[in-house]
Amino acid sequence: WVQVEFYMNENTFKERLKLFFIKNQRSSLRIRLFNFSLKLLSCLLYIVRVLLDDPTQGLGCLFETLLLSYLSYKGNIWEQILRIPFLLEIINAVPFIITIFWPVLRNLFIPVFLNCWLAKHALENMINDLHRAIQRTQSAMFNQVLILISTLLCLIFTCICGIQHLERAGNRLTLFDSLYFCIVTFSTVGFGDVTPKIWPSKLLVVIMICVALVVLPIQFEQLAYLWMERQKSGGNYSRYRAQTEKHVVLCVSSLKIDLLMDFLNEFYAHPRLQDYYVVILCPTEMDAQVRRVLQIPMWSQRVIYLQGSALKDQDLLRAKMDDAEACFILSSRCEVDRTAADHQTILRAWAVKDFAPNCPLYVQILKPENKFHIKFADHVVCEEEFKYAMLALNCICPATSTLITLLVHTSRGQETQQSPEQWQKMYGRCSGNEVYHINLEESTFFAEYEGKSFTYASFHAHKKFGVCLIGVRKEDNKNILLNPGPRYIMSSTDICFYINITKEENSAFKKQEKHRKNHESKLSYHGASRLPVHSIIASMGTVAIDLQDTGCRGASGATLALPPEGGKEGRRPSIAPVLEVADSSSLHTCDLLSDQSEDETTPSDEEVSAGLEYAKGYPPYSPYIGSSPTFCHLLHEKVPFCCLRLDKGCQHNYYEDAKAYGFKNKLIIVAAETAGNGLYNFIVPLRAYYRPKKELNPIVLLLDNPPDMHFLDAICWFPMVYYMVGSIDNLDDLLRCGVTFAANMVVVDKESTMSAEEDYMADAKTIVNVQTLFRLFSSLSIITELTHPANMRFMQFRAKDCYSLALSKLEKKEREKGSNLAFMFRLPFAAGRVFSISMLDTLLYQSFVKDYMISITRLLLGLDTTPGSGFLCSMKITEEDLWIRTYARLYQKLCSSTGDIPIGVYRTESQKLTTSEVGQLISQISISVEEWEDTKDTKEQFSCRGNHRNSTSSDQSDHPLLRRKSMQWARRLSRRAPRHSAKTAEKINQQRMNLYRRSERQELAELVKNRMKHLGLSPAGYDTFFFCPLDEMNDHQNTLSYILINPSPDTRLELNDIVYLIRPDPLTYVPNAAASRKDSFCNTVGQDTREETQL
Repeated sequence: WVQVEFYMNENTFKERLKLFFIKNQRSSLRIRLFNFSLKLLSCLLYIVRVLLDDPTQGLGCLFETLLLSYLSYKGNIWEQILRIPFLLEIINAVPFIITIFWPVLRNLFIPVFLNCWLAKHALENMINDLHRAIQRTQSAMFNQVLILISTLLCLIFTCICGIQHLERAGNRLTLFDSLYFCIVTFSTVGFGDVTPKIWPSKLLVVIMICVALVVLPIQFEQLAYLWMERQKSGGNYSRYRAQTEKHVVLCVSSLKIDLLMDFLNEFYAHPRLQDYYVVILCPTEMDAQVRRVLQIPMWSQRVIYLQGSALKDQDLLRAKMDDAEACFILSSRCEVDRTAADHQTILRAWAVKDFAPNCPLYVQILKPENKFHIKFADHVVCEEEFKYAMLALNCICPATSTLITLLVHTSRGQETQQSPEQWQKMYGRCSGNEVYHINLEESTFFAEYEGKSFTYASFHAHKKFGVCLIGVRKEDNKNILLNPGPRYIMSSTDICFYINITKEENSAFKKQEKHRKNHESKLSYHGASRLPVHSIIASMGTVAIDLQDTGCRGASGATLALPPEGGKEGRRPSIAPVLEVADSSSLHTCDLLSDQSEDETTPSDEEVSAGLEYAKGYPPYSPYIGSSPTFCHLLHEKVPFCCLRLDKGCQHNYYEDAKAYGFKNKLIIVAAETAGNGLYNFIVPLRAYYRPKKELNPIVLLLDNPPDMHFLDAICWFPMVYYMVGSIDNLDDLLRCGVTFAANMVVVDKESTMSAEEDYMADAKTIVNVQTLFRLFSSLSIITELTHPANMRFMQFRAKDCYSLALSKLEKKEREKGSNLAFMFRLPFAAGRVFSISMLDTLLYQSFVKDYMISITRLLLGLDTTPGSGFLCSMKITEEDLWIRTYARLYQKLCSSTGDIPIGVYRTESQKLTTSEVGQLISQISISVEEWEDTKDTKEQFSCRGNHRNSTSSDQSDHPLLRRKSMQWARRLSRRAPRHSAKTAEKINQQRMNLYRRSERQELAELVKNRMKHLGLSPAGYDTFFFCPLDEMNDHQNTLSYILINPSPDTRLELNDIVYLIRPDPLTYVPNAAASRKDSFCNTVGQDTREETQL
C-alpha cells in the first residue's frame, strides 16, 4: 500500500507566509493594526516637523508592501505594481532608502502626509479582519460610514499639508491657515481672505476639488443606497436594548395591516405590557399601509420591523431572539395551500427552538394533522380545531362563537355607553367581561369560602361581588376543572378562575362592605330574602342593569320546577339555599342525568327496529395525531362506507334524499369544500356522551370534493352522520341534502377563494351564496364563517335597512374611538350567525398574559375533556321558569339543585314597530351617532328601542316611511287624508308592502317547488316550514339577538332567554366512572365485551 499525504501545497514557504499574513485572521489583524499605527505615527511626525520646521524622516513599510505584493502575485506583475497603495508606498519609502546611501539627498522633501491614504487602506482591511476574527457580521452601514469619514479626512489632510508645503514659496501659510482655507473652500463659502499665490498650489487645489467631486458623490451614493436598504430590512435590534428592555418577536410570512393592528391592539391592551418592544421579523418588504402605521408616534417608538427570515441565524440574531420574552409564529391563512403554509410555520418554529431553546413559543397552526410537529411549543392554537368546534356548538348553544370571541378580547366594556338604545348599553357593558385568575388565599372575592363547596363559593361570590367563578386548578395539578361540581371543596392553595369586568387586583372595595359583611353574618341566608344593594358591584366595575328578551333552546335544558309552596297566594316562591358542603340528598341527580338515565333504559321496539341502540365510548379511530379523546355516542358496528352517502342508495338501503330517512330531529347541514381532518371536530362535540341520545341531530356534510377513505373510516362509527357531494351553489343539491328539514345550515369558508387579487374579496362567493340561501329559505338558521371580520356587514344585507345603516355609522364611530370590538354591534355577529376565525387570533396573543386561556377555551368548546371538568350547554327560559324572576335567583336555583353555573344570557328582542316609530328611531339613531353632545337634552323626547317590543305608538305620523314605487302614492294619500285617518293610511301602506314582498316570496317559492317536483320530492314541507306567513317572516327579520356575559344579579329574566351553563361532569357522580371509561377505551366498539357506560 501507498501512504498519501494531503494538503502538501500548504507546507511550502509561500503558503506558510500567506497563512500568517493573510489567511490567519488574528495574525493578519495584528500586522494590519501595527501597519495602521505606523502610518498614523508618520503623519503625526510630519505635523510635528512642520510645526518645528525641523525635517524628520518617517519610517516606511516598504518591506511589508513588497512581501504582500509577492504573496498576492498570481501571474500578472503589472496588476500588483499599478495598485495605488503600492505606488504610494514606493513614493514614501524609496526616497528614504536612497537618502540612507546618498546623504546629499537627505534634505529632499518626501510627501509623508500621503501615508494617510495608506492608513485608510489599512483601516479597511483591519475592520474586515476584525469581523472575521470575532465571527460577527457588522452592519454594512457602519463600514460605509467609516469609509466615507476616512475618505473625507484624508482629502482634507492631504490638501492641508500640500497647500502648506507649496505655499512656503508664497504666503508661507501655517497649518491652521491651510486648515482654514481648505474648510472654507470645500464648504463652497470662499471668503477670499486666504488664497494660494503660486501656480503649483493653485493646481493642487484644482486637483483636490476634482477628486472630491468624483470620490465623495460615489461614497454618498453608496451610503444612501445602504440607508435605503437598511430602511427596508429594518437594521438590527440593539443588544444593549435587548438586555435592558423587554421585547417579543412576531414572525410572519407576510404582514397585513389587519393582522398587525389586531396584534398591537390586543398586546398593548394589557397595562403591564406597555414597556415592551415588538420586533417584527418578516421576509417580505414592508408595504405602504404598514409603513404609514408604523410611522405613527404611538407605534414608531415601540415597534421595530426587520426584514429577514426566521430560518437564518443572522436574522434571528438581529432580532435578539435569545433575549426575547416570547416569540409569536403566525401562519398565513390567506394561502390557497394551507398545508404548505403550515410547513413553513413548522420550520420557523424548529429554527427558533434551535437558536433560542429557552424562548417561549406561541404558534398558530392551520391544519390539525400538523399540530404534533410543534408539540414542544409552549402554546399552540390550531385554527381548524377551534373553528369547527365553535360552529358545532353554535348549532346547540346559540352564538357560542360570539360568546368565545368576546371572552378572548380585551375590553373595558365602554362601547356605546352613550347610546340611546338600552340593548347596546347592556351588550357593550357586558362585553367587557373577561376570564381572570387569582389564588384563593390571596383573594377578597373567594378567601372566605375556603372549605366550602365550589357551587357555594360561585353563587355567593356572584351575589356579593358580581363575579362568576367558573373553574379551579389545584396547586399540584396542571389540569383546569370547569365547574367541578358541589362535591369539590375549595382549598386555600387553589387557583380560582372567574369572569369579571376587571381583575380583582384592579378593583376597589368600599368601606361599607365591612359593615355590611358584619350585618349579614348575623343573619342566616334565605332564598326569599332580597338581594343586597349593589353599590359594591358598581365599584367593582361589574354591571347592574335592566335587560330584555331572547330565543332558541339548546340541548340538555335544565328543568326548573316551581316549588310546591310557590302556589300560595301573596307569597313569593322560595328557592332552596346553596349548601356549604354538598349532601348527596341535596343534589337532584335526576336533573343532572335525567336524559342519560332515559337513554340507558331498555330501548323501545321502535328504537330497536330503527337501530338506535348506541354505545358510549372513545372513538376507535382518529383521523389525525394529537386529537384529544372524547367520550361519545357510538354505534356498536361501523357503518359501511356506501351507507354514508346520503343521496345514493346501496345494497343496505335505498334512500336517495334526506326525507326518505324519516329523521325525527331536524338536520344540521355543513357546507364545506373538502372533508379536512378539522371537520372531525365538528362531529365530536355534537356526539359527546353528555348530549341526550333522543336530541341528537342528524349531520349531513355537503362537500364540494369527495372525502378520503381515512376520513370516512373516522366518521363511520358515529350515529346519523352522512355526506353528500355537492355545492350550495346548486339548489338541487341543497334540496337533496334536506335543507327543507334542517335546523341549522353551517357554511364554511372555502380555501380555494383565498387567491383573490383583492384580499377582502376572498369572502365574496360565500357571502353571495349565503344571501341566496337567506332569500330562498328565510326561516333557516344559517351560520357562516368568513375570512375577514370587516365583511360581516354584508351578511343578510338589506340595501334600504335604515337601522343597519345606523349601526354601520355606530361601528365607524366606535372604531374612531379606538375600540377593538367595533364589529360587535353588527346584528349577524351579535346574534351568532357569522364569525371570522381571525377574531380568535387574540386568543394566542392573550395567552402571553393569561397562559390558561387556551386550555379554558378548549374545555368550553369540548376540544379537551378532563375528568371532573364540566361542559358548556344551555337552557331556555319558558313560561314555567319566569317565577324565578332574576338572574341571581336563577343562579341560586341552579347551584342548589343541579350544580350548574350560569355564565351568560342570550337574548332576542322583537322589533315590531309601527312606521312612525321606525321614522323616529332612525332619526334618533342618526343624530345620536353623529352628534352625541347635542342630543343630551333631547334624549327624553325619544323612546328607547327596547321599550317598543309590545307597544304601539301614541304619536301617529302623517308621513310614514315607505319604499320604492309606493312613495309618491303614499305622499298623495297623506296630503288628502285628514289627521284622524293616519291609522287607515298606515294600514294601507302595510298592505302594499305586504303585497310587494309576497310577490317576490311567491316567485322564489315557485322556483323551489318546481325544482323539488323535478327531483321527485314532495313540496308540502316547504310551504309549512319555509313559506311562512308574512307576519311571521317579518317577525323573523325584525328581531335582534345579543349576548349578556355575566349579567348583574338583579337582571330580570325574559321569556325565551337562553342561559349559558357550565354543567358538572355527569360521570363524577357515577360510581366507578373512571373504570367505565378505561374499559370503554381499552375495548373495541365491535366486541361483545364492550358495554355502554351506565350513567
